[in-house]
Amino acid sequence: MDKIAVLIPCYNEEKTIAKVIKDAMQALPDAVVYVYDNNSTDRSVQLAKEAGAVVRHEYKQGKGNVVRRMFREIDARCYLMIDGDDTYPLDSAPLMADRVLQYHADMVVGDRLSSTYFKENKRLFHNFGNSLVRGTINRLFSSDIKDIMTGYRAFSYEFVKTFPVFSTGFQIETEMTIHAVNYRMQVDNVIVDYRDRQEGSVSKLNTYSDGCKVLLKIIQLFKTYKPSSFFGLISLMLMLASVILVAPVLAEYFRTGLVPRFPTLIVSGFLALAALQSLFSGLILAESIWKDRRDFEYRLNRVAEQKKRG
Repeated sequence: MDKIAVLIPCYNEEKTIAKVIKDAMQALPDAVVYVYDNNSTDRSVQLAKEAGAVVRHEYKQGKGNVVRRMFREIDARCYLMIDGDDTYPLDSAPLMADRVLQYHADMVVGDRLSSTYFKENKRLFHNFGNSLVRGTINRLFSSDIKDIMTGYRAFSYEFVKTFPVFSTGFQIETEMTIHAVNYRMQVDNVIVDYRDRQEGSVSKLNTYSDGCKVLLKIIQLFKTYKPSSFFGLISLMLMLASVILVAPVLAEYFRTGLVPRFPTLIVSGFLALAALQSLFSGLILAESIWKDRRDFEYRLNRVAEQKKRG
């Protein structure tokens, strides 16, 4: 088992990959640097090997698929994951690793948004999207994560081996964050510097399509991990719609003793029934969530025992 494994997902990063590897080796001399190539068509693989990294491959396209492969194949006491685009200086890497090794953090978030991100990043919609996603998740899950979409993170062995990867693309950062928050794992924030991509280095993240996927992932995970809140909100909206429809019908009945709009009354009744059904669905699913959390603690204990044996 490695003490520290530096994980670098890579797709067409020939301009920067060698520098990132060398910086990682300098910042963390005891670490093993792994580059996972995701079907690059440039010289990324060759340059990574020449720089001294262990190069492996994931042939299913998408960052989530790469993360699944990395987490499955590598055993380490601390994992440091960083993008291969040289947007994150490695100065904070020892501190992030120390938070895992010495202070038992399960996930350390490299917080760009509290430092230079908004100054360095020239894509305004990326800035807005990062703030939107951070605010949404922190409100929905009552958390205080400073940077949701950062690709600069450190993890414990326990986190990596209990994290089920479902996302295939850039939604993976959101999924990691919500997983840690939902299971009450220790999450630390470390402020890190950020610099924009070098000229000629192209981002693989599409502002609009990937942004929509991230928002849909938040909704999906909110439904999965907070079913009572999710279905309770739907129930409230349905009941409000029912009350709005039935109010004039009842007012007419109390005034004249007649119900001239039966279709409206019927629709209102069905909406009320749907609201009750949604409410009880959320309550039933909430019980399964509590069971899942208990089972997760057992899984966590088993993984901790494996770590001791390793």
